[in-house]
Amino acid sequence: MRETKRVKISKVERAVAKTCALIFLTASLGAKAEKPNVLIVHTDEQSFRTVGAHRALISKDQAEVWGPGAVVETPFIDSIAKNGAVCANYYAACPSCTPSRATLLTGLYPHATGAPKNGKKLSEDVKTFAHIFRENGYSTSYVGKWHLGRHVKYEFDVKYNAGFDDNRYMMTGGHAPYFKTTEDGLVSVGKSQAAKVPKDELIHLTDYFTNKTLEILERDKDKPFCIMLSIPDPHTPDYATPPYHTMYDEMQFTAPKTMDPDFATKRPIWGGGNKEGDTNNVSEFNADALRQYFGMVKHIDDSMGRLLKFIEDNGLSDNTIVIFTSDHGEMFHEHNRMNKGIPYEGSAKVPFVIQYPSKIPAGKIIHTAYTNADFTPTLLSLAGIKTENPFHGEDTAPDFVSEEKEVKKERIVYYRKNDWIAATDGRHKLVLDRKEKPWLISLEEDPDELVNFFGKPGYEEVTEKLQNELMAQAMRTKEPLLDSSRSYKTK
Repeated sequence: MRETKRVKISKVERAVAKTCALIFLTASLGAKAEKPNVLIVHTDEQSFRTVGAHRALISKDQAEVWGPGAVVETPFIDSIAKNGAVCANYYAACPSCTPSRATLLTGLYPHATGAPKNGKKLSEDVKTFAHIFRENGYSTSYVGKWHLGRHVKYEFDVKYNAGFDDNRYMMTGGHAPYFKTTEDGLVSVGKSQAAKVPKDELIHLTDYFTNKTLEILERDKDKPFCIMLSIPDPHTPDYATPPYHTMYDEMQFTAPKTMDPDFATKRPIWGGGNKEGDTNNVSEFNADALRQYFGMVKHIDDSMGRLLKFIEDNGLSDNTIVIFTSDHGEMFHEHNRMNKGIPYEGSAKVPFVIQYPSKIPAGKIIHTAYTNADFTPTLLSLAGIKTENPFHGEDTAPDFVSEEKEVKKERIVYYRKNDWIAATDGRHKLVLDRKEKPWLISLEEDPDELVNFFGKPGYEEVTEKLQNELMAQAMRTKEPLLDSSRSYKTK
């Protein structure tokens, strides 16, 4: 029988072994508890049709409403969806700048934030996701357009930081295409004045804010960070900076088919029908403005590429949640309309892509309906942060981290503005208005949203389901549009 030799281990060796084991265990636990970083890029008035990852989910005629082949390619934004997920039915709780931003930051519908319409201030009594991240040891920063304070433009001295410790580059609002650098800071200049300003003094806000975000990323890359970059484009005045301003000069555009005069006369009141003097109603197609709009989107995508490169080059990709979205859409001549503020898809649906390689499977498509009231509770959950803070939105993180490549949960959400309120499950949409008969839209059968299916045989069940859930959610959130002094036509 072979003799087993016993090896004597000294007390010093035992101590060293214990220390090494403790270090290994501590490192392992630390790796598991590592906090994910957060980078949110948020644009202003961007149509979901201008993002390739969203166009891939809809029919060709819906993806190319401005003419065959009239699209702007967004490879960097699309890469986020390729490495993570794209949400096919993500809506603004209110398709207008201030209320939408307030909801995204707080997880509450606009009426509970102190900022239910443009020009109102976000209540200092309401917590934002930045407050909660900061409480959990994060460095929090905000760069770009704020639009949740005073109703003024181009000011950077924003007193209330809403939980973002670094808000040096938080700008009150505005969409001037150019600024010049001075000893006192940035001063806006018009497009005609820009040609007279030395090139080394001239800057476009998309570049300026992206540069500042990169500086903050460099500063904070070795600690948990939560950064929100809010780019003021692709909003009016629809002017892209060189070389983007001529990039689409050769592209041929045509008016959307919903701009047909016959359709325009049949629009409901909430869609601009019978509203004389409404400046968002248009009768002539402006292809030149659309070329500039595409140029701005391309500029944004290239800026997104710069940010993604930094994240990758610094080894932060796996542990960084990267989100690209917008505050609302842009009609750009659909239904003879410009801008936003109405329940049509072009106005209310927003682009939304997200990557978090260590948690979200690559190439995921989520068809479930969301609003940006879900944004804050979902983001906090993805980051592993628990909070007792109340939200109107839901924690939808399980949809993102599940192994399913396609998520199609049945869910109804509501959104609203002024005198209308709408509910959707992503396939049907019910719009109620005080001055208009109810409208039921079948997004599957009529994606152009031209036909009212309300009262048609076969649609009774879906109508009742949408209406009941709309009223239940509105009552739960104490939606003021449903107070007793107001009534919606439901028949």
